[in-house]
Amino acid sequence: MSALQFELPAPDISAWRAGNTGTEGVWHFDSGLPGRQVMISALVHGNELCGAWALKGLLEAGLRPLQGTLTLVFANLDAFDRFDANAHDASRFTDEDLNRQWSDARIDAGDTNERRRAAALRPFVRQVDWLLDLHSMHEPSAPLLLTGVQPRNLVLAKQMGAPAHIVVDAGHKDGTRLRDYGRFGLSDEEAGDSRSLLVECGFHGDPASRAVAQDQCLRFLLASEVIDEAEAQRLLPGWRLPAAAEQFALTVTGPVVAKSQGFRFNAPFTGLERFAQAGTVIGDNDGEAVVTPYDDCVLVMPSVRQARAGVTVVRFARSALL
Repeated sequence: MSALQFELPAPDISAWRAGNTGTEGVWHFDSGLPGRQVMISALVHGNELCGAWALKGLLEAGLRPLQGTLTLVFANLDAFDRFDANAHDASRFTDEDLNRQWSDARIDAGDTNERRRAAALRPFVRQVDWLLDLHSMHEPSAPLLLTGVQPRNLVLAKQMGAPAHIVVDAGHKDGTRLRDYGRFGLSDEEAGDSRSLLVECGFHGDPASRAVAQDQCLRFLLASEVIDEAEAQRLLPGWRLPAAAEQFALTVTGPVVAKSQGFRFNAPFTGLERFAQAGTVIGDNDGEAVVTPYDDCVLVMPSVRQARAGVTVVRFARSALL
């Protein structure tokens, strides 16, 4: 599938836009019984439609937590309102990337649309124990589950049983992601029962990304125990995809940052390519050869779609069987 083909339509979420909390796009359901406080968020970027489809499906199914609470968030509605399949990068955000604003200093500044939206969502985020943040990718690629460096999240990824590739990454150089906000970014010793995952479900415009988002929601809700298997089968038939035969942890060791928009790969990489030997040339960064830094090196999310000075165009990782 070409990165230029956009086959997944934007969902009509007008019936669900208001929410039930007084904050647009935020739905909160309380079982009245003890249990985990769980959140699933979508549309942190306005062009990532798969998560919006999944949340719409959960709401249409009438799913409610059997214990604890469940919060569903359509995050960047202003960016989503600008969505155009013919220029999908333009609706990623309005002023700046919402998924780089999750530090209290940036949120408190309130000087951009995304920081003001983060401020509106922050009280809900602070209340939850478990978070699943649904995303998709600039280019066609296999799904990835990003855990951060906390071992507790890697344990959860293995419990979920899919997708096959789990990215263990230390965060983003341009700012804190929602997945790492507050106690989600703390060590296992400090964070208690908190868990947070970010899933990249595939290319933005691939209908398969919607199926991946649904599957990840189902697996996450079951792992959190806010619903049980009988409820999942009753309300979400067809949402479960086959479990991965094996899962691999891809530990990110570093990024490649473009010097300009002239960065080029020397092949049409789509991610998860593995190079046996260190020193293998994979691209050109304004005249400087880009080479693999060690043997058995894996590429994570290569893309030159937004290449310009300072933008990460690929990450190197070591792979190990979970």
